[in-house]
Amino acid sequence: MATIKEVARAANVSTASVSRVLSGHPSASEDLRRRVLAAAAELNFRPNAVARSLRTTGTRTVGLVVSDLLNPFFTELARAVEDTARAAGFSVIVGNADEDPTQQDHYVRILLERQVDGLIVVPTVETSPLLREAAEQGHPLVLVDRPAADVHAPIVMADGSAAIHELVDHLVGTGRRRLAVISGPDHAGTSRERLVAYRAALASHGLDLPDAFVVHGDFRAGSGHDALASLLALPEAPDAVFVANGPMALGALQLIGEHEGTSTVRIPEDLALAVFDDMPWFTLLRPTLTAIAQPTSLLGERAMQMLLDRIGGTDVADEHLGCRLELRESTQRRNS
Repeated sequence: MATIKEVARAANVSTASVSRVLSGHPSASEDLRRRVLAAAAELNFRPNAVARSLRTTGTRTVGLVVSDLLNPFFTELARAVEDTARAAGFSVIVGNADEDPTQQDHYVRILLERQVDGLIVVPTVETSPLLREAAEQGHPLVLVDRPAADVHAPIVMADGSAAIHELVDHLVGTGRRRLAVISGPDHAGTSRERLVAYRAALASHGLDLPDAFVVHGDFRAGSGHDALASLLALPEAPDAVFVANGPMALGALQLIGEHEGTSTVRIPEDLALAVFDDMPWFTLLRPTLTAIAQPTSLLGERAMQMLLDRIGGTDVADEHLGCRLELRESTQRRNS
C-alpha cells in the first residue's frame, strides 16, 4: 500500500503539504489540493487509522507523552510545555509511557482518537510502531530529548558534550585518574551520546575508560544503586563516577546512605560523584552534588513552539541546546 511519503513524491510536495490537504486545512491552495488528490488516486492511497485521525477542524489540544513521569526532568518539561501551550490557547493531555513502548503506543492511539492537533513525545528506548506510523502519515509530531529509530520528525534535545568535557577537565584537575560511568541503556541514543563524549574527554587527557568502569543501567534509581555497588566491589575501584541521569544518581546515593557509618567510601574524599541532570534539591544534600544542568524548561518551550509551527503547516529544523556544568562539593579536591 502506498504511503504518504510516496504521495508527496508523486505530487512533488512535502509530506506536511499532503497532510494539510488530507486534513482539509484551509491553508492548502486549490492547486495543491488537485495535485495531492490526483497523486493519491493514481497510487491508490488509502489513509490508515492514523491518517483518518487528521481532521477538518482543530481541537486546540495537543498530546504530550513522556517516558517516565517519576523523573523530575520530565515533570519540569511537562510544565513548560503546558505553560507555552496555554499562552497559545491550547490545552495539553499528558500520558506516561513508563519506559514501555506498548504503553507509549497506547497513549499515541488514544490521543489520536481524541483528535489532538499534534503530539510531543519523549520516546521510550525502544521505538513503538504507532509512533513511527504517526510520523509517516504526516501527523504534526515533535520529539524531545531522545531520537527514535525510523521516526522521521523534528527533535529538540540538549547537547551535553561541552559540559561533559568541562566536567572531566575538572575531575582530572582534582587529581582523579580512575574515572567510571554509570550509563543508561546501551541502545538509547542519549546514553550513547553521553558515553561517547565522556570517553572522548578522558582520551583528551590520555586516560582510558576500561570496560569494567562502564556499567549500564535503565535510567531508574534501582539500576544506579546496583551499578555503583558493582563499581565499588572492583579490586581497584574508581575514584570518580559520572552518572548519566538523575534517578540513577539517587540510587547511587541511596547505596552510600545504606552503608553510612560502616562504609569506607566518603564523598568527595574517596569518591567524586557527578550527574547529568540537575535538580533543585541537589544543593540541599551534604555534600552538595555536582551536576550538568539541562535547559529543561527551554526544551519544553521550544518543543511546543515547534509543534505549533508544524500544526500550522511549517516545516521546522532540529534544535540542540547547550548544557551548563554546576560544580559543587561532591567533586571537590580530596584535601579540601
